Amino acid sequence: MLASLTALMLADQNAHRNAPAEEFRGVWIATVDNIDWPSKRGLSTADQRQELRSILHSAAALHLNAVLFQVRPAADTFYPSKLEPWSEYLSGVQGVGPNPRWDPLDFAIRESHALGLELHAWINPFRARHASAKGPLAPNHAANSMPDAVRAYGKQLWLDPGSPQARDHTLAVVEDLVTRYDIDGIHLDDYFYPYPIRSAGKYVPFPDSRGWLAYRGSKNHSQWRRANVDGFVHDLYRLVKKLKPWVKVGISPYGIYRPGTPAGIRSSVDSLQDLSADPVRWLKKGWCDYLSPQLYWQIDKPAQSFTTLLRWWNTQNPRGLAIYPGLFTSQIGEQFGNWPADEIIRQIYAARALGSKGAIHFSARALVHDFKHIRHALLEGPYQSAAKVPKLTKSRSPRAPL
Repeated sequence: MLASLTALMLADQNAHRNAPAEEFRGVWIATVDNIDWPSKRGLSTADQRQELRSILHSAAALHLNAVLFQVRPAADTFYPSKLEPWSEYLSGVQGVGPNPRWDPLDFAIRESHALGLELHAWINPFRARHASAKGPLAPNHAANSMPDAVRAYGKQLWLDPGSPQARDHTLAVVEDLVTRYDIDGIHLDDYFYPYPIRSAGKYVPFPDSRGWLAYRGSKNHSQWRRANVDGFVHDLYRLVKKLKPWVKVGISPYGIYRPGTPAGIRSSVDSLQDLSADPVRWLKKGWCDYLSPQLYWQIDKPAQSFTTLLRWWNTQNPRGLAIYPGLFTSQIGEQFGNWPADEIIRQIYAARALGSKGAIHFSARALVHDFKHIRHALLEGPYQSAAKVPKLTKSRSPRAPL
């Protein structure tokens, strides 16, 4: 298999004219902790606009065709909302909007569409406060307006997925976004239940005992948690399709389903047990339009090989839905993983060879700041010509009920 995969990659690299006419080429624009945009809290409206415009134009110049714009990093927003406060990563103070007032999401949609880019609104479904937050919570933040649904865990706050109020609140946020904005997609990342914290060598339990003790069904604690997340994903998909059937639903889970799956894969995180996320079930049930597992490892690292993992994910997809691997493009930066730029190029070709119709880069800063001349490598290689976003795959059977 390795020999045939290598041959396919080489053939693709030597035949740019055969590059796919349709391929999802996305980039995550992260706003939490000002990773990608804005460059710092409290910039003027003019500077915020110019920075965002520059990122979008940079994406279009690279022949990308989709941006995944983080508009709700921690129960806060990058658009005016009656449900949640403005993000402190924008103005510097949570709940205080930009001055002069503007709507970054509306601006990003209009600018993206003018450039031929899709705009997917990326939300964190349950994170309520990130460790990088500095200021006080706004009066209308969930921790103040619905404290019974919010839990403290480590240095962060979480909307408890076991709380019906928390799930309903996030669904209301999604309904508001889909109804008010001309977005092309709703995108969820990997934060369902939080990544586990260790203290003195032991896992710190997530404090959801209140909801668990109130449950009177037949499921054990782990099964109950997964059912909470499954129900949320199912309801979100059904809600979006009821409102606007053409709006895509994408999910980007942790890239390893379980340690030892497939054989030889190692991981300190178990998506099914630790995060209570079952993306294999979501694929099989058809509760998303595309899945972007975060395959944030190198091809030649056997314990977490990019190609081994992508090949496995493809076998878990009986409906033939779109699987766009997430690429850790920022790792080529010297201050990060210091990967060679060629690693990302190889991963794109490998994904094509394995049948993927696209990939998503994390994150925009690697492309905008041209880490290790990655822009030239992409434009001379896999992105030499433009491509259209693939059409939605039509399932052979209706989306499965819960």
